[in-house]
Amino acid sequence: MKFVSNENFTNHVYLVEAGQDLSMVDQATQDYLKDQLDFNGEAKQVYRSLGPNSQNLVLVGLGEKPQRDNYVLAAFLAAKELKAAKVEAANVSFAATNRAALEGVIEGFLQSDYRFDRYLSDKSTSSLAKINLPKKVADLDQVVEEVTHLVEGINATRDLVNTPSNHLSPAQMADQAKDLLTELGVEVEIFDKKQIEDLGMEALLAVNAGSVNEPRFLVMNYLPQGPEDKAIALVGKGITYDSGGYALKPANSMIDMKDDMAGAAAVIGSIYALAKNKVNKNVVGVAAITENLVSASSYKNGDIIGSMKGTTIEVLNTDAEGRVTLADSIYYAAAKVNSECVIDLATLTGACLVALGERTAGAMTNDPELFQAVDQAADSVGEPIWQLPAPEELREAVKGTNADLRNSTGRNGGTITAGVFLEHFVEGKPWVHLDIAGPAFGEKAYRYLPQGATGVPVKTLYQFVKGQAEAK
Repeated sequence: MKFVSNENFTNHVYLVEAGQDLSMVDQATQDYLKDQLDFNGEAKQVYRSLGPNSQNLVLVGLGEKPQRDNYVLAAFLAAKELKAAKVEAANVSFAATNRAALEGVIEGFLQSDYRFDRYLSDKSTSSLAKINLPKKVADLDQVVEEVTHLVEGINATRDLVNTPSNHLSPAQMADQAKDLLTELGVEVEIFDKKQIEDLGMEALLAVNAGSVNEPRFLVMNYLPQGPEDKAIALVGKGITYDSGGYALKPANSMIDMKDDMAGAAAVIGSIYALAKNKVNKNVVGVAAITENLVSASSYKNGDIIGSMKGTTIEVLNTDAEGRVTLADSIYYAAAKVNSECVIDLATLTGACLVALGERTAGAMTNDPELFQAVDQAADSVGEPIWQLPAPEELREAVKGTNADLRNSTGRNGGTITAGVFLEHFVEGKPWVHLDIAGPAFGEKAYRYLPQGATGVPVKTLYQFVKGQAEAK
């Protein structure tokens, strides 16, 4: 889809705020909209008149005091209407003059183009090729370019997560990350099993023990400020398939377990967007990538294993493997990377889905100021997060009986105890943990997010890093 600002097309899209004057249509249509359809600009209201002998327009409601995300949804809904009528080009108009609204409109149209049809014989095509934007800001072309690159990063994340595990082994995922990022000037290091052994990553190796596919440890260095300046460390969980190990999942619960590397995929997609938009802030992405499978050599419930830090872990549940691999990758990000803070993201616990539902990420932190910055970034782009407490009794629950820590404490407070476990490996660095078990993958489409991989929280990470760069 191409965005222009100096053309005029037959079809028009109007994004309307609640209570806004409808003078863009004739009086008869205004009366019809108000009296017969009760159209008043409420969020998600749509009126379409397209085709022969029509008014060639679409109206979409934004709701009251619309934020950036309202514009994303409205533009997405408008695009659906245009495509349903096989429209090839349209003008778009809206009252707001702020950059966030413009970004949201561009994103919404781009979001409408995403399809994961790699394995379908019949590929889908879209009629909509051009959108004429109002020139609300002087640097319109720059805004279009930035948002386009951001959505490319989101879609790269989605493609990785939607790819089935028989086509995305740990080695294949690491190689794809390198292919995607190297051309953007990101230095990508891929550690093989022997190098992982040399690093002493016993926790990662324990989870990998049941798989014939060897693990990979991925480090992505985006350092526009130079290696001397500290970096934001982004750590993603990278389980390319999770059977649960000897704590075997039910069959239906395994179907979508290709998505258990959504955290690592989001780190890759975020660094792609940051690098392509040349955001001037050092970022290092880290991911321990493996499968969690069952075989004679798998780690077992009751095992005691080591870690890169030297902390011992009592394995009470092999299906709590994500925090085990993150123990090594978070420690690496905190102790071996020149990092100023650590943000980890993981499809970590089903308990987070129970607590917060499918659309909100759970968060834990040891640094209120860092969390506030991440929370503000998330709120600004429509990716909600909710901070969870860490009461003393749940901190105590993570302590092991026969080892330093236990990797599972049962059902009660499961999301919190997982976060508490991870905090043992941050080495006192400012840290935020995001449990994205809900929002990273959807059983059905929601708002402008597709069924399957959503790309959450790429926008949050991008906005946070950009904000840190601009604050310097």
